[in-house]
Amino acid sequence: MSDSANMQEQSIALSDRLIKAGHPFAADQLLALIDGVNASPLQESDEAWIGLVGEPEDRELRAALKALRQARRQPRSSSKAPGAAGRLAALRARLGELGVDGFVLPRADEHQGEYLPRRAERLAWLTDFTGSAGVTVVLKDKAAVFTDGRYSLAIREQVDASLYETRHVTNEPPAKWIEENLGAGDSLGYDPWLHTLDGLARLSAAAKAAGGVLVALAENPLDKIWIDQPPAPITPVVSHDLRYAGRSIGEKRIAIAETLVKDAQDAVVLSSPESIAWLLNIRGSDVPRTPLPLSFAILNREGAVDLYLDERKLTPATREHLGNAVSVHPREALGSAIDVLVGDGLTLRVDPASSPAWIAQRIEAAGGTIARGDDPVILPRALKNPVELAGTRTAHQRDGVAMVRFLHWFAGVAPKGGLDEVAAAEKLRAFRAEGALFKDLSFDTISGAGPNGAIVHYRVTEASNRQIQPGDLYLVDSGAQYLDGTTDITRTIGVGDPGDEARDRFTRVLKGHIALATARFPVGTTGAQLDPLARTPLWRAGLDFDHGTGHGVGSYLGVHEGPQRISKAPSTVALRPGMIISNEPGYYKGGNFGIRLENLIVVQEEEIAGGDREMLSFETITLAPFDRSMVEITLLDGDEIRWLDAYHGWVRATLSPMLEPGVAAWLAEATAEIS
Repeated sequence: MSDSANMQEQSIALSDRLIKAGHPFAADQLLALIDGVNASPLQESDEAWIGLVGEPEDRELRAALKALRQARRQPRSSSKAPGAAGRLAALRARLGELGVDGFVLPRADEHQGEYLPRRAERLAWLTDFTGSAGVTVVLKDKAAVFTDGRYSLAIREQVDASLYETRHVTNEPPAKWIEENLGAGDSLGYDPWLHTLDGLARLSAAAKAAGGVLVALAENPLDKIWIDQPPAPITPVVSHDLRYAGRSIGEKRIAIAETLVKDAQDAVVLSSPESIAWLLNIRGSDVPRTPLPLSFAILNREGAVDLYLDERKLTPATREHLGNAVSVHPREALGSAIDVLVGDGLTLRVDPASSPAWIAQRIEAAGGTIARGDDPVILPRALKNPVELAGTRTAHQRDGVAMVRFLHWFAGVAPKGGLDEVAAAEKLRAFRAEGALFKDLSFDTISGAGPNGAIVHYRVTEASNRQIQPGDLYLVDSGAQYLDGTTDITRTIGVGDPGDEARDRFTRVLKGHIALATARFPVGTTGAQLDPLARTPLWRAGLDFDHGTGHGVGSYLGVHEGPQRISKAPSTVALRPGMIISNEPGYYKGGNFGIRLENLIVVQEEEIAGGDREMLSFETITLAPFDRSMVEITLLDGDEIRWLDAYHGWVRATLSPMLEPGVAAWLAEATAEIS
């Protein structure tokens, strides 16, 4: 009997047992559900998915379900996937069948998320490029892949140069390449689910300048040629307890609805799963590293919500949590719902910077008018309430314990040799996993030694894995998802003596970090206005770094969250109390070493005696020592030394009672005053 026939037989038997146990589930439905679970990042040890078939109490039945899931995870017989050249040829053939001359494919899904479900990793499947940011443009006789400076090395290593040109997305953007290479009269296809309105406007202008035309396709051509494309993920949608969320669904719905009333709009179409998760106090496991259920929603001015998602993800308990004011519909019903609302003459708000163009095009096709406006949930979820702030402080204490245990372990192991980047990252994860409320990492750990540390968003692989050697600087940028908060921290550690130049650069980065941590600024200040504080010590030595200084952080949500940021890029978003943001200046000497020092900080109100302006400042919430052996004390002034000593004193006093005696003793030495 073939594996496929055997699994079909198992599913039929299991279906019969489920029906007898009061959980009606047809065999084909069961297999489809399990395939959706396996297409998600849900850990094999996580049995929460079994609740989607009715929480059978029979232990043997549960064991049989887990066994079937494991069997479905194994590679199944299929036609061998073609190589990169074959995949590109297949795409071009499909484009010819669709009557277009080219195709634009971004690394994106319908929600414009940072992390994608496996089904949406179309760019990686087509081109072999696995970076987190990229786009390819495929024409009849040429093609190009674009990414940013973070992946300049990876794109050259992964992408076949005989098939694709590789370009820097900023210096040579796709729009410019299209303008120069699309033929006059040619049509360039795109999937309207994968592009925003703002992004589409740039592509349309480029195609027009080339004498061509941009064409929306009713299907994504890759979905027809991708052999064994994974299905959409299916993982349980779970409620996020009020003790962590701090505000009820009802409070949040009414608050956002008031924004619509104020702006004279009838409803908003929400496409950001982060916004929907925050609004409805739900979480999921559909994508890696961020606890999201993929979904769409429409919120009206009365505060009622229509939620569009795969209903197989919902248990009775979650439906009860959502309440009567939230109506659940299949994801496929979103289009017809938009048609009805437009037909009723309602004004629908759409965020042109984050919503898929498909939504706006559907509104226009139904004869409606788009009310362009920011996602009204983004700012409220960035302004953490007291419960969320208390939770994230507690999460950072547990995270600090894990970090200190790791740093203590690293200090004993690394100088002996034999430790590599992968092993170090795995050890840090193990320390975190021992903490209460730990759910996952918040992103793939950046574990870079020596020259690998100079690659800003380095991801260690088996091929790049480097031994950590005496004289190296080791950079570890990592974070975790806890039920009560999301963490993100970077420390740079000297192994032995990395040299005077490295200490000088480390200290200048530390000076910038301290300058930002101690900033006092008036209400209305943006992150762009504060950014020079973190760079000035480097600028004075003719140095700089080429990434932002700070990004927003969610509350058991995305580790990168808007709208707040600290960077050179202009911003109209003022920093406000309750926002969590990173403080992470750095310095990178290509081929030699990288330095980044990151804590998370919270914007807070600040009273200054004698002042006549409302002022703000930052509260640092990350707890872990900086490597004092890398500090060139002569470069620090008195205030900077006092800040460092006070910070280390706070770390020591807070974490020591939670540590083993040997680790606490090491921490006492690591945080001793330098003044």
